[in-house]
Amino acid sequence: MEKLRILHTNDLHSHFEHFPKIGRYLHEAQKDQSVDQVFTFDAGDFMDRSHPLTDATYGQANIKLMNSFHYDAITIGNNEGISNSHEVVEHLFDHAKFPVILANLREEDESMPHWAVQNKIITTKKGTRIALIGLTAAYPLSYEPNHWHVKMLKETMDDVLPKIAGQYDVLILLTHVGLNMDEFLAKNYPQIDLIVGGHTHDLLKHGKRVNGVWITQTGKWGNYVGNTYVEIDDQHHVKKITPHVEPTSLMKEHNGDIETILGYCECGKEILSREQVANLPEKYDDDYEATINVSMDAIADFAKTDLAMLSTGLFLQPFKRGILTKYDLQVALPHSMHVVRSKLKGKDLWRLVMEIEKNRHYLDHFHLQGMSFRGKIFGQMHYRGIKFDPISRIVYVKGKEIDPAKEYEIAVLDHYVLVPFFPTLAIVGDNKFLFPQFLREVIGDYLAKKYPINRK
Repeated sequence: MEKLRILHTNDLHSHFEHFPKIGRYLHEAQKDQSVDQVFTFDAGDFMDRSHPLTDATYGQANIKLMNSFHYDAITIGNNEGISNSHEVVEHLFDHAKFPVILANLREEDESMPHWAVQNKIITTKKGTRIALIGLTAAYPLSYEPNHWHVKMLKETMDDVLPKIAGQYDVLILLTHVGLNMDEFLAKNYPQIDLIVGGHTHDLLKHGKRVNGVWITQTGKWGNYVGNTYVEIDDQHHVKKITPHVEPTSLMKEHNGDIETILGYCECGKEILSREQVANLPEKYDDDYEATINVSMDAIADFAKTDLAMLSTGLFLQPFKRGILTKYDLQVALPHSMHVVRSKLKGKDLWRLVMEIEKNRHYLDHFHLQGMSFRGKIFGQMHYRGIKFDPISRIVYVKGKEIDPAKEYEIAVLDHYVLVPFFPTLAIVGDNKFLFPQFLREVIGDYLAKKYPINRK
């Protein structure tokens, strides 16, 4: 009989406040003499550019810390693959000391990314062959504009499994596809033994068994660490899998942890604060209205449209007069969102405005989570080039009553396409996702041109 211990994390999202505890826990568990072998995996979204240190180092600080966790393999999440430019992802793992397993992402020419392998077979000390397959969330609307080709899960599994047939005894998937898709995989591929998953932030304290396949997820942000035991007989067949999680809150805190955690923030702040962006005039001093208006000008300029819309909840703080730095932008707009140019017929643009107005008061204080949002509430929607008369329910575009048959283009965010409140955008919008700049980078570039710093 062989007993393996599998430690796993997912959706850490640069929550460095848990890293000292997690690091110590992993290091101690990796020395466990009560089992035959210990493996450590991560299921993606280990980085999040809402943290200043991640943003300042383009994720390299995360890689350094992950190296110290001694992972045996990881896969990537959308925060790695989509929230970074193609160039950043190409070099993200230059110094990684762990393999990246990723079967469903390709370069545009269909070649494998040089930093990843589609699968890996590792052999335990007792000769059990474990096949690892990595999968990330298949978002073609976001990956393709960023010059990647992402493959659907069934297409990928049907391609990979025949290639490795007969080469493994145990099949483990590292997935960043969400619980629903993990269940799909379990139902359609019962040869899987264990899915170490992430993406939807589900906390499965004792795992979930679907069609004989165990699925594990540890929630989000490093609040828990996965601790799963696998028992294998002498013929290398899995006899028992026992998943559970360990709460980080119960792990011992050491002197110096708080200083270390604050140091991560201060280091990122110091790097980003050195990069000056623009010199803002007095009218921007703590003025949310001015901040939102110039930001709508920025995304309209970037998308080459006359119309734009943004919500107040995006802005965690307004801009201030004087020198604006990358750190100021990062604090004000920590979200990993991209601009979308949406083409709508007038009748559909009218309907979009009706959806916004119908939900306006509800969204003003609505606490929103997910979909790249890093703020607290959705807030009020503001328009550029659009006016709404609530009495007549007429929508005016650039001072003229909207033409139902005419086509209009409006700059929005991928966030608005994803939220359920404005279905018109997702259903009938001809949406062009614009990469690689983030929302804050788009605004920063615009402000740099509009209010340049005198370098003399």
